[in-house]
Amino acid sequence: MNEIKNLKPECIWRNFDLLTQVPRPSGHLEKIQKFLLDFAEKAGVEAFQDPAGNIVMKKPATPGMENRKGIILQAHMDMVPQKSPTSTHNFETDPIETHIEGDWVYANNTTLGSDDGMGVAAIMAIMEDKTLKHGPLNALITADEETSMVGANALPEGELEGEILLNLDTETEGEMIIGSAGGVDVTAEIEYKEVATDCEDKAVKIIIDGLHGGHSGLEIGLGLANANKLMARIAVDIIANLDARLATWSGGNMRNAIPRTCEAVFTVPAENVEELKAIVAEYNDTFCNEYKGIEKGIVVTTEDTELPATQIPEDIADNVINAINACHNGVLRYIPSIPEIVETSSNLAIVSIGDGKAAIKILARSASESQKDYIASILESAFCMAGMKVTLSGSYGGWDPNPDSEMIKIMSAIYEREFGNKPIVNVVHAGLECSVILSKYPGLDIVSTGPTLEHPHTPQERCQISTMWKFWQLIKCTLEEVPEK
Repeated sequence: MNEIKNLKPECIWRNFDLLTQVPRPSGHLEKIQKFLLDFAEKAGVEAFQDPAGNIVMKKPATPGMENRKGIILQAHMDMVPQKSPTSTHNFETDPIETHIEGDWVYANNTTLGSDDGMGVAAIMAIMEDKTLKHGPLNALITADEETSMVGANALPEGELEGEILLNLDTETEGEMIIGSAGGVDVTAEIEYKEVATDCEDKAVKIIIDGLHGGHSGLEIGLGLANANKLMARIAVDIIANLDARLATWSGGNMRNAIPRTCEAVFTVPAENVEELKAIVAEYNDTFCNEYKGIEKGIVVTTEDTELPATQIPEDIADNVINAINACHNGVLRYIPSIPEIVETSSNLAIVSIGDGKAAIKILARSASESQKDYIASILESAFCMAGMKVTLSGSYGGWDPNPDSEMIKIMSAIYEREFGNKPIVNVVHAGLECSVILSKYPGLDIVSTGPTLEHPHTPQERCQISTMWKFWQLIKCTLEEVPEK
């Protein structure tokens, strides 16, 4: 049967199939938390939910291996809820529908949840397997990693035991990650009193759709289009030349996902409606040409809509739109010593304007603390000049690489022995929880690994079936070959 639970290794795919049946979007984790506690009880391992909402499991060493260094297996339970415009999926109630195409598993017009469901499924497989050989094991399955690493940041000190952390949230099989970027959320807000629209004007909705989107860390260096930045270009043009006025704007819905869609309603004098539509059509062609070879489906359209009763005051709208247009988005700098790796970036993730309030949310990342401060300052400056209140929150440091790690040497040797080639040891421009956990449990020897996933945080997310057995084999051998204390 064409079902993922029949794929190999069965122990991981069966558990991942179970996870797809449990709604677990960020911010709505009650069902998955209960599911994991029930699973642990059935598997006969100790488990509890800590005050941060994390699930912790503990499994004693195989007899005779009690003197091995303890391993903490770590993954996150939440998933990014993204879907195609035609999907009616409700992430808070509906299971993820999966299907197989060749060597890949996809979802039906939604994110798959393999980020980081595959890490959780691997932990479940380890906890229930009575034949594996291993030292003392802890498992930490964190809450709301995708929204400012809530579970890791609130992780209590002293609840975990171990000298080694295996993070199972990496997305390229054959890579072992030993460092990652830090990040900070930048939020700009302003409240305003709406003004009445001119009853003689017409209203036009501009819709930007079909963008690739993607992970704002791993895929920021691809030069993908940002729907909010595209809308800003159109807005500046039609306001300056057609006397258009902004009523509402909605673009993006996750801080760590490059926004794929954006909608904005503008009012405009009736005599300028057709010219506005012509300008938007020209932008459609311009954007498609600019992103040829990067974006395959950009579509910018207009539709007539009901004239809203109110809109944003002209001066505030101009200031906010100019700030959106001016603010940095994308790669700021590559690591000088590793020029193929992004060091510092920002993602203009969410723009929400209407009902008397404008709010802009940006995730800035950097492997350098000083550059993280710099990119945050750049963004703060842009929106302060627009008269907006800017708040920095959720800051976390980068994970400094340790090329002399004992575990990276052991795991690299295992990989070469088992698969006949050397793994790539790398740092990644994404926010892994390793740095936050390391700040609470200093001295941990940390390596991150995982199967191959593509296009996380988008409805095109997929997991490569053939990489799963290598991921599983590496974990099993690593557990068995952990050194003595």
